[in-house]
Amino acid sequence: MKIAFDVDVIRDLGITRMVHQVAEWGYKYIEQSPHPQINPFYKHPKASREIMREYKNALNATGLEISSFITVYRWSGPDELRRQAAVKNWKRMIEIAVEMGVQVINTELSGNPNEPEICEEMFYRSMEELLPIIEREGIRVEIQAHPWDFCEESNETADIVKSFRSDNVKYIYSAPHTFYYDKGRGDVKSMLQYAGDDLSHMLIADTMNHTKHCRYIVNPPGVDATIHQHVAVGEGEVNFDALFEALRDMDFASRRFKVGGEAIISAALFGYPEKMKYQAVETRELIERELLNP
Repeated sequence: MKIAFDVDVIRDLGITRMVHQVAEWGYKYIEQSPHPQINPFYKHPKASREIMREYKNALNATGLEISSFITVYRWSGPDELRRQAAVKNWKRMIEIAVEMGVQVINTELSGNPNEPEICEEMFYRSMEELLPIIEREGIRVEIQAHPWDFCEESNETADIVKSFRSDNVKYIYSAPHTFYYDKGRGDVKSMLQYAGDDLSHMLIADTMNHTKHCRYIVNPPGVDATIHQHVAVGEGEVNFDALFEALRDMDFASRRFKVGGEAIISAALFGYPEKMKYQAVETRELIERELLNP
């Protein structure tokens, strides 16, 4: 199992310092979330020769590896021109992953929950074009539902993943999205069990249950908002005892897949860079304690 750190919270440090900081916190792997100089949100990948050379040099100096790239594109529409542009972005990002020796790209369904049928159709249209390339290049694409995607629920997203019957398409569970995944119940154990053998990646962070009265106060009342957090374990309401128990029962730490190798678990802590000097380390140690040395 690869324990990675999502570098979104420290991306402003610059490439070299960012990599060295992750190494100082004791991680061996970086999860490269959208970065304006590499793989920006929704836009065409940048990844100049100079930036990627700097990245490779920093990795070589520290001994770190990139476990995975995160891409977020409008590949589920609902606008067809945006979908076509997203497919072009995907093709370029696959080339960058191959260049960097990274076999895993994780992503979101995207789209719009108010147009789920159209978005699902467009998603499958995109995958029809991309999956042959993904399989040819030996990439593992891991898909999660994100708040405000055309599908926000875990079990339904797992069904979408399983529908491809491909070793190159797997499922990612994001703990801070738990209360969107089952409409506020937070039954992490049953959702992880439902994903079953297709679960290849976990994102670790906590959040409050947005469905509870006044957990968040939004004005005007009832406005359609997808509010959640990515805070340290214990600062929210996700049942991490049940989550880690389920992962131990599934022997998640020993999973190895035909494509992309080991399972991945990533610390995905956002919003509080001033806390990372201890929270990044504490999260890594928690994962090791719960899954490697239970």
